[in-house]
Amino acid sequence: MGGYNWNWPILLKDPYLGWIISGFANTCLIAVLAWAIAFPLGSAIGIGRTVDNRALRLAATTYVEIFRNIPLLVQMFVWYFVVPELLPAEWGRWIKRDMPHPQFITAVMCLGLYTASRVAEQVRSGLEAIPRGQRNAGLAIGLTPFQVYRYVLVPVAFRTIIPPLTSDFLGVFKNSSLALTIGVLELTSQSRQIEEYTFAAFEAFTIATVLYCLVTGLVIVVMRTVENRTRIAGAITVGGQ
Repeated sequence: MGGYNWNWPILLKDPYLGWIISGFANTCLIAVLAWAIAFPLGSAIGIGRTVDNRALRLAATTYVEIFRNIPLLVQMFVWYFVVPELLPAEWGRWIKRDMPHPQFITAVMCLGLYTASRVAEQVRSGLEAIPRGQRNAGLAIGLTPFQVYRYVLVPVAFRTIIPPLTSDFLGVFKNSSLALTIGVLELTSQSRQIEEYTFAAFEAFTIATVLYCLVTGLVIVVMRTVENRTRIAGAITVGGQ
């Protein structure tokens, strides 16, 4: 490395700067859209794992075990290459060819469904960490089971699982790099493309690393602020120190 001739100005030339900007924008967009799927879906599944209805608990558990235990890379390939072949011919052709941005949409859906299984486990652990007495107290004052979850259990659980949810969001952001395997031009993919065109591998991947670190650092700062403002006095935060 001591003898390496760094060439930073090349990254400012057209089209390489544009590639970095578009790749970074795609990475952020994939992460945000996937989280928009993962958070509500995972929350519903996590709650489903704690209800009294046995069929609902079984369905929620099955979802978590399937999506959590299959590597994300395998799921990415399955959703993009296998699922369209299992559908009726017209549907499969639409997904692969006619649907706008099929690789991008597939990456978002796959990452969102995978992360939902992780969010579900965080929500489940948060709910189960609440003393049973709070549930019983809600039922004792005449609340329905739905109202107990809505007004008592869920608000408390979400305030205690902010740290692990932060880790899950950062996982979405970092896992978005796997989208390059199905042709999405996100930040890592664009860095590789710059390397192939200019041989400036160290420069391209250094910039990518800095951008990843900036986003993760910003998310951590924001979520720590949220955690401090919503912390329940005397409560132990799930996943906290």
